[in-house]
Amino acid sequence: MPDVSRETPAVPEVARRVFAADRLVLAERYADLLATEGVLRGLIGPREAPRLWDRHLLNCAVLGEAVAGQASVVDVGSGAGLPGLVLAIARPDVRVTLVEPLLRRTRFLEEVVTSLGLDDQVEVRRGRAEEMVGADGFAVVTARAVAPLERLLGWCMPLVAPDGVLLAMKGSGAADEVAGAAARLDALGCAPPELLELGRDALAEPVRVVRVAWADPGRVGWPRPAAGSTSPAGRRRSAGERTRRTRRKS
Repeated sequence: MPDVSRETPAVPEVARRVFAADRLVLAERYADLLATEGVLRGLIGPREAPRLWDRHLLNCAVLGEAVAGQASVVDVGSGAGLPGLVLAIARPDVRVTLVEPLLRRTRFLEEVVTSLGLDDQVEVRRGRAEEMVGADGFAVVTARAVAPLERLLGWCMPLVAPDGVLLAMKGSGAADEVAGAAARLDALGCAPPELLELGRDALAEPVRVVRVAWADPGRVGWPRPAAGSTSPAGRRRSAGERTRRTRRKS
């Protein structure tokens, strides 16, 4: 088994501006877990380890600039915890639910959450976005490298509360994705998306985020499912039965 601990990157000076001192310690421990166990378990590639801070942790942390205080957040397709777990570290005031369908990933997330002492702030759920649809929704839904925006909207917008938002982390093609999703945005009843650039004061290159809210919070809805498929109400009833909560009780 290769010794990947030597790949754990040093903490860059900019991280001290992005994370509060007491949370930077947690971010360092998380970076170490990603660079070691994360690589060994195949959650991130070995070539990503040396650039964890610049490419992953700092990029995800500045997402907090677009998140209101005390918000409830759900991170769809959380993978190794990006961006949801980093957001929880950077913002101790928010409560975060990490949603991930693969067992090996949820096991890693459980272990990290417990190791960092975040059990009271972060919940790990094994399941898919459609299994999370509920009556109230979340103030913020996040997603990073999950799917093109047009497809992502169908998974994530049903989780967004009437006054909530979807924050989709995107690259240089964000504007093109928004244009390509115009029909889907209209069908779902979304407001025109905003293209945000976050981290301008801290990062060499800002992080591009597509922010999507409902056009009319008083009339939140989405297209009815085709005949024979499960209705939103049916998904709400069965979510508690199908979704497996894998967070261990301390």
